Amino acid sequence: MSHPAHNGQMLKFPDGFLWGTATAPTQIEGHIYNEWTDFVALDGRTCHPACDSYHRYEEDIEWMRKLGVNSYRVGIEWSRLQSAAYAPLDEKEMARYVDQLDRLRAAGIEPMVVLHHFSNPSWIYSSGGWLADSTIAAFVDYAGKLARALRDKVRIWNTFNEPDTYASCGYLIGHFPPRRKGRLLAYRRIIRNMGRAHHRVCGMLREIGSSFGAVEVGFSKNWTFYEAYQSHLPWDVLLAAFTHSHLNTLVMENFLGGEKTTSTFLGINYYGRIRFRNFEPLVPAYGFTCDHLAKLGVHCDDMLERHPDGLELALKSLQAQCDLPIYLTEHGSASTDEVFRERDLKENLSALHRAISGGVDVRGFYYWSLLDNFEWQFGYTKKFGLVAVDFDHEALPRKMKPLGEIYAKVCRENALSSGSHIPDPS
Repeated sequence: MSHPAHNGQMLKFPDGFLWGTATAPTQIEGHIYNEWTDFVALDGRTCHPACDSYHRYEEDIEWMRKLGVNSYRVGIEWSRLQSAAYAPLDEKEMARYVDQLDRLRAAGIEPMVVLHHFSNPSWIYSSGGWLADSTIAAFVDYAGKLARALRDKVRIWNTFNEPDTYASCGYLIGHFPPRRKGRLLAYRRIIRNMGRAHHRVCGMLREIGSSFGAVEVGFSKNWTFYEAYQSHLPWDVLLAAFTHSHLNTLVMENFLGGEKTTSTFLGINYYGRIRFRNFEPLVPAYGFTCDHLAKLGVHCDDMLERHPDGLELALKSLQAQCDLPIYLTEHGSASTDEVFRERDLKENLSALHRAISGGVDVRGFYYWSLLDNFEWQFGYTKKFGLVAVDFDHEALPRKMKPLGEIYAKVCRENALSSGSHIPDPS
């Protein structure tokens, strides 16, 4: 049973709380050369030019100013910076990223830098990618060179974004390059290798340090609840348990088990849950319409079932399990219905506030995403942005969405209040 958003009360968040938004290089930059370059999405389009943020990051920062965020989870694209394993960093591309980071700080926006967000240099990809043990050392070398170059720019680092999504979509369900299916051993090997790289990088980044203070470093786990739609169907119960054990438990064991002190925080990306009915996931991404799912009591955006109460449960459980501070490094909804998106945001922020009030140490919230963007295998059809981008216009014009105005009020007040609602068009 969902709780009401906030019963008309103003829900204040802790002083110093980070309100941010997030993006990924392949999804917004364009002009990129990695395994996604020639990938054709379901809408028949590619990641070029995406939002052209490679040239327009200054404009994007102005949109962040308007949103009032004080942090930005930003990726740095490995394929731009190294032409081969152990190569020096490309000076021209580094200068561009340095300028972006300087402009963020000048705007009062703390960068959280992501080292790996679903993409690799072509020379990594062609040599086996994360199946190859050699990728671990190459990644550690890259991360070390980057951290030393940005010691005066960055304090908060995010090593890997959703290793479970990257590995499962590439090797279990075939939605990401290299589009393999059913390769469970490959999936497990990738998670193991990424976990090993994470531990090595965490220790190294903390040793390198930052001129802005103690380094914070962690990875971002996509936390999804997997359940049977009908608990009396044993095959769906078993499928949900198997999925949870591999996409949740296995990842946590490899990234935090035994060496959790290498991380200083845990990043959580939370969108909702997936329920199985006769082996089928009841989500729009697998061909069901939202109207059909709603008749089953499964309320979704264009991607997943919404489950705001699960956020509070997940945060409490994960803090107890890991004993680490948490950043909610992604939450958002994909829909053209802004009233739906407002309700989703407020219900999830209320759940977040309940968790914090219950003692969970959550230090920031990052809305996915700043911009409508290239949503991987779906192309440009999933509208996650606080800022709209018109991909049918050559100039890619931006426009603040109604939800952006709602989120800006939250950021400015460091609170969720009862005022300001998006008018319901019905």
